[in-house]
Order: sequence, then structure tokens, then C-alpha cells
Amino acid sequence: MPFLELTLNIHATRQHVVEETLEEMGALSITLRDADAETPDEQAIFEPTAGECLLWPNVILSALFDFSSDRHQLSARLGNRLAWLEPDQIRFQELADMDWERAWMDQFQPMPFGHRLWIYPWNIEPPPDLDHVIVRLDPGLAFGSGTHPTTALCLEWIDCLDLAGKTVIDYGCGSGILGIAALKLGAAKVIGIDNDPQALVASRENALRNGVAHHFALYAAQEHVPEPADVLVANILAAPLNALAPSFAQITRPGACWAISGILAGQETQLQQRYAPWFEHLRVDTREGWVRISGHRRPVTR
Repeated sequence: MPFLELTLNIHATRQHVVEETLEEMGALSITLRDADAETPDEQAIFEPTAGECLLWPNVILSALFDFSSDRHQLSARLGNRLAWLEPDQIRFQELADMDWERAWMDQFQPMPFGHRLWIYPWNIEPPPDLDHVIVRLDPGLAFGSGTHPTTALCLEWIDCLDLAGKTVIDYGCGSGILGIAALKLGAAKVIGIDNDPQALVASRENALRNGVAHHFALYAAQEHVPEPADVLVANILAAPLNALAPSFAQITRPGACWAISGILAGQETQLQQRYAPWFEHLRVDTREGWVRISGHRRPVTR
């Protein structure tokens, strides 16, 4: 069934009142993007600190309504509630429904990472004689398919490690792609941590799909990690990475290999300084404007 999409270009200061109005009018969903990005795919990322709710200065706000909704009535109700709104700020278009899973599958093809590792969508069967480590994946609603530069940076880092018998923490596990790759590459155990319940579901299902669920323990972010790890990888964003530095030091053994990503170019210097008291041999690698920092946990001094 198609939908009716209503789009407004507004200043960020008016975002909340517009959202509330659209929700009261029966909007099925509301999405926001940067009005000043040069292309729809070039969206800036903002990381508000505690107590802040920052967005781009100008926002494109899109709301979906039932296709049978009356456009004139929707425009009139918006005009009545938002006196500052100009008629030419309101745009409507028909949005065809589609099989989003099928669309994702059509775009997601097998991809190599490093020397040994391949990521395959679950619906494509690898060749039986392929002499590589295979991860079968369906990200579902969680982040992590290998197509984003930060995920690729982390997969390539994992592929270079000797993981035999090691315990690995995958912090912000998303689809489970990094933890599953670690297990397939020889890790004895992975501890996956995420604050999104959907991510934990996706990680569990993908671990089952790859036959490694018995070695993949999953925890909500607020839960206590039962043991320190030999390896830690965290692909999240700079603000939480900054806040989590002392916690990462507590849950990694001395000498543990460590990598963080989800960092925009320009944010790495502050994070290197933040992690330096606990981690050494810091190295920065970049791809398409994104950064991975890696190193080792310092010996514990007494």
C-alpha cells in the first residue's frame, strides 16, 4: 500500500512543535535530515552531550500519512496550528510501499575484508570450495552489514589478529557482525554489549545463523560484564567513546588488543588524548572521512 509523504523545510528551533503537531494529526512516522547537505546521502552526524538536543540548523522533516488522507485538510490543520508556516513550505508526494528487506538484499552482495574474511548476505550461498572464513548476515533493524567504512575498518582489524582462545568484547554489537567474525576467526568467546534491544535480537539471530550462538554472550549496556577481555572492539560514536574510556580500561586485560571506530575525521586527537592514560601504541587509520584508533591496554602499575 502506498503512503502520502508530507515534507517541510524548517529551522531546527521549530522542530519539536512541528513534530508534536504532526503526531496529533496522525502521522505514522516522522524522520529528520540535514536540509543543508549537498546530497541526501551526505548527512551530518550530531552528537549532543547530556541535556542537549541539537540538530542541524535547518531540517527537512518528513511525515508519512495513510494514503487516503486529504492533502487540503492536512495543510489547513498545519496552517491553523502553525501560523508562521508558509504554504510553499509544505510539499506532498506519493511514496510507494516496498519490500524493504528485499531491497536491502538486492543491494547487499558478498564482500571481502582483510585476507581471510568474507561477509555474505544470508540468502546467497557461498561456493562450497571457497577457502575463506564466511559470516552469513541479516542485519535486520540493527547497524552493521560491512558496507559502512567504520564496520569495514573494524572487520579488517579483526582479520589481522590472532584470536585463538581469546575472549572478545564487541561493544555496541549491533547486528553482531564483529563478534561473529571474531568467533569465526578463532576467538573462544565473544561478549556482545548494546543499549538497543533490537540489536541484541539481531546479534542473537545472526549468531544462531552462523552456528556460534553458544559462544556469543549478550548483555544490555547497563549490565555488569562478567570478565575482562583479551580483545575489545567498539564501533559506536565519539561522544560515548569518550565517556566509556575508563570503563573500557576496566574490562580489558593488560596487553589486550583494542580498537574503537565510529569516529569522524578531526575527532581522533581528542580521543587519543582521552585513552592515552590506559592504552598505548595508539594508531590511527582512516577511510572515507571515518577513523579507527587501535592499540593495546597498558600494563597495570601499582
